[in-house]
Amino acid sequence: MAHQYSSQQRLSPGSYEEDIRAVLAPRLAYFEAVARHEHVTRAAHELGVPQSTLSRAMVRLEQDLGVALFARRGRTVSLTPAGRTFLGSAERALAEVEKAADSVRADADPTAGKVAFGFLHTMGSETVPALIRAFRADHPRVRFQLVQNYGEAMIDRLRAGGLDLCLTSPVPDAPDLVARRLDEQRLRLVVPDDHRLAGRRRVRLAEAADETFVTLEPGYGLRRITDDLCAEAGFTPRVAFEGEEAETLRGLVAAGLGVALLPPPAVARPGVVELTVTAPRAAREIGVAWLDGHPDTPPVAAFKRFLLSRRGSLLPD
Repeated sequence: MAHQYSSQQRLSPGSYEEDIRAVLAPRLAYFEAVARHEHVTRAAHELGVPQSTLSRAMVRLEQDLGVALFARRGRTVSLTPAGRTFLGSAERALAEVEKAADSVRADADPTAGKVAFGFLHTMGSETVPALIRAFRADHPRVRFQLVQNYGEAMIDRLRAGGLDLCLTSPVPDAPDLVARRLDEQRLRLVVPDDHRLAGRRRVRLAEAADETFVTLEPGYGLRRITDDLCAEAGFTPRVAFEGEEAETLRGLVAAGLGVALLPPPAVARPGVVELTVTAPRAAREIGVAWLDGHPDTPPVAAFKRFLLSRRGSLLPD
């Protein structure tokens, strides 16, 4: 049975790139089965569709492509040279689809799935490892894709679908996000050990108004908090250096480059003294955020419940 193709091509040149995926995608598995069996009835039986449906789908595919893929003798078919070329690409495409399906099923597996989790640089040395260790005591096979970054970058990645959850500060307030406060961390004024304030245990932030500060770069949550606290204390800090790591800033304080408002270190650093700030109250809230309305896979839901259960005890003593 012969068919005419070139005169019946249904895709206009202007719409071809847009429409070709919609035309081909549903029919690739049909085509691959017919090509493999070289028999429409046997392929229809394997696919669980009526033979007439499968035959019409193949004719329509050829018409849309404008190319004969099969030479037909009744229900027996054989591939044309164009059909053999098309089959190779179709098999690769179907293999990629199967691979993608396996991947997303594996990521959603309740016992061995994946959690894409973002956290602040200052949470990386102690807090996050302790959290993951505690969670994996009951979920030993769950996998983590970890991203360490500053707050705004993590929120952007969350919105782009690259993260399931992120641990950040300040706790974001946006209509497309859900955020929950988990804990609070006091900030300290860090000064060199030979500084005029080094003999003190407590200090009002206004007493550092004339000092040079080393801070994180704009866009970091801790930088915003530093600027806000200094403004509340009645001054704008003079900034000598803007960095990306709190421990780098602590080292620069030890070198005498300036002072800094920082969370407590995981390990005490020589060369600096850390002072309690009595006014204004210097603290930052730590919270977890996720996209509103996005369904969780079982491993993400389990880790979210775990984080929320740590309210008030998120940070190490």
